[in-house]
Amino acid sequence: MHTLLIVLLLIDSIALIGVVLLQSGKSAGLSGAISGGAEQLFGKQKARGMDLILQRTTVILSVLFFIFAIAVVMFE
Repeated sequence: MHTLLIVLLLIDSIALIGVVLLQSGKSAGLSGAISGGAEQLFGKQKARGMDLILQRTTVILSVLFFIFAIAVVMFE
């Protein structure tokens, strides 16, 4: 059981790294650093399409990562 959980944790961590690297950056260069606060306050755009799928996948994989990490410790 312990070995299975470690393998699942490893697969999940690799998938999580891949999904995070596939996401686009929130700001582009210096202009994003200057106007980033104003965009957060006034320009609340919802993520659409692929960005939304990647965001939800990241949340699911991160929750699974914590569950697997706790399970590895408990079944050790």
